[in-house]
This record gives sequence, C-alpha cells and structure tokens, in this order.
Amino acid sequence: MSRFKEIDLNGLKKYSIKDRESKVHIEDFIDPQKFSSNKFPNFLAAKDFNELIERCTEAVRNNKPIFIALGGHVIKCGLAPFFIDLMKMGIISGVASNGSVVIHDYEIARFGETSEDVATALENGSFGMVSETCDGINQIISKASQEKLGYGEAVGKYLWETNAPNKDFSLLANAYQLGIPFTVHVAIGTDINHQHETADGAAIGDCSLRDFRILCNNLIGLNDGGVFLNFGSAVIMPEVFLKAITVVRNLGYPLNNFYTAVFDMNMHYRPQTNIVHRPTLSGGKGYYFVGHHEIMIPLFYQALKEKLPNA
Repeated sequence: MSRFKEIDLNGLKKYSIKDRESKVHIEDFIDPQKFSSNKFPNFLAAKDFNELIERCTEAVRNNKPIFIALGGHVIKCGLAPFFIDLMKMGIISGVASNGSVVIHDYEIARFGETSEDVATALENGSFGMVSETCDGINQIISKASQEKLGYGEAVGKYLWETNAPNKDFSLLANAYQLGIPFTVHVAIGTDINHQHETADGAAIGDCSLRDFRILCNNLIGLNDGGVFLNFGSAVIMPEVFLKAITVVRNLGYPLNNFYTAVFDMNMHYRPQTNIVHRPTLSGGKGYYFVGHHEIMIPLFYQALKEKLPNA
C-alpha cells in the first residue's frame, strides 16, 4: 500500500453525452466510395481546404480575380502545366513571382531542363555561371527597360515570339499569349543572372518596379470576394504583397473581404503574418496549408477543376 494519499473521487459531478457539445460528428465523415478531391472529411485542415475551394469557386462565378504568387521550387517540381491549364480555363487572373521562377521557367522553355547541383557547383565557383540563361535574360531585361515593359511581360513576350522549343510548358510564355499579367519582383543579388557582367541593375530595377506598380493596380480587384494564393514563396512575395496592399488602401481604394492562402512545405513567419493574418483582419479569411508542392498543387488543381468543369 502506498504511503501517499490518493484524492477521493466520490462526489464527482457527471453528465450525459447527450448534454455535451462535441466537435466531431459522424455526419462529417466521408464515405470512401464517394470521396473526391473537393470533398474531404470536415475537420481541421481538410475543412479549411474545402472552404478555400468554395471561395475560389465563388470568385470565378462572381467574376472576381484569383491571383497566384510563386516561388521557384514550384517550377522545379514540374508543376507549371497545372497553372497553365487554370489560366487557359480563365480561373487564374494574374501571376506574381520572385526572380527564381523566371530562371527556371526560361530554362525549361528554351532548353527543356533546369536546376543545377548547387552544392557541387559552389565548391569550384561555377554555380550560376551558365551563359545562355543569364546573359539571355539580362539582354531581354535591358531591352525591356528601354521599351518600358515589365520584367515578366518582357520575358514571356520573348519566349512566345521567338517560339521557344518548350514554350507550351512555360508559365511566362503562356501568360503573355493569354494576356494575363505576370509580374516579377526581384531582389538584387538573389538570382544567378545578377552574377554576370551583363546584368544592368538600373534595367532590372526599372522593370521590376514597373511590375510592382502593375501588381498594385491588379490587387484593386481583390475587394469583396477575390482570392490571393501564395505557393512556395517564403520571403519575397509575402513582403511584396503587404506593400502592395498598403499602396492600394493608401490611395483610397476599398480592399477588404477577400481571401488568401499559403501553400508551402513548412510554416513560415512572413507568409503566415503578411498573407494569411494581417491583410484579412478587416474582413475575409486566410488559410495555411503545409505539404509538398508536388502533392498539394495537383490536389488543388483537381479539386477546383471538379467544382468548375465548365470554366
């Protein structure tokens, strides 16, 4: 027998499960035989996913825009065709990205390959020193600055009009052909083309700043039902989005009651704070989904396509 005294449980107050409010009910379960990509069990992240697909569906049906923001890993995973199809269906209204997306998209379009072994190349100083990619993009941007074009529009125009061998797989080329704004937001020194003597800082800054102002103008349409989705940009696009929201609101345009979501492989501070939380404080809702892009993006695509078969 223990030397220590136990609490006396006689006198506990009990109640019936009939009187208890439960979080889980059997009607929220899903019959596996009736499962589809737009109908998950109605719990936690799956419930949020169901909600987001519904918000996107409503946006399309109400002629409100759906904008996507991208990081480079999305292109490296071979996922551009999913977004190209959504653009062709009229579901995606605009694309915004960091500079790495341009690198990978350009290489896919022109050469059918991308993504070097950084660790190995870094050892001997050859990382990012590929001439065709970097000098090619730098030449496009130098000319684009003279022509007063945005960064994304210029590269997309070049890939489409020069009939790049794999342009059908290029987000930039297809966005240009479809008349969909594709803005590119560059931080000087983050992209391999900046390592080359052909890089013109003034031209890069000019074209990327023009794209920032184009993005600001596009975001006016988010008000009252639009959707902004960030796939895989942990720093650049969350910061750009926050500043663009500020500009639009500062100029007096109403920008409330819209929806945002982040899809990424990890939970990051900036996407959570600058896309999911802060912009929707005065109306709307933000969501965050953690998972590998090569799984989550096809799932998102299929769910939306099932809901909007005639888009």
